[in-house]
Amino acid sequence: MDAEAAFDFFLTTYGVKYDKAVGKLTKDRTLSAFYDFPAEHWKHIRTTNPIESTFATVRHRTGKTKGCLSRKTGLAMAFKLMMSAQIKWRKLDGANRMPEIIQGIAFKDGIKQLNKAA
Repeated sequence: MDAEAAFDFFLTTYGVKYDKAVGKLTKDRTLSAFYDFPAEHWKHIRTTNPIESTFATVRHRTGKTKGCLSRKTGLAMAFKLMMSAQIKWRKLDGANRMPEIIQGIAFKDGIKQLNKAA
């Protein structure tokens, strides 16, 4: 049973008894879109940590310097802080799969789908 069929089965089976929970799941169904990417990328897609950790560095430094003198100096400082912070970032798992994603190759449940000739 694929993920779509399992989701639909869950909705029909538990929709009457747990209508609020099923309503939430139906509303937020797009949050499971990471299944359309390689399985190696799932943990990177599900987390907001890269965004949070990137801007935490900038936020802490700008707090210590009591702001910036101008927009230009603020952008320059943020850029330099992010460039220095990226050295410590963890590399993307499955980086070798990125060309496939860029080419638009489909993935279903994390597995590459091969187009079959007719």
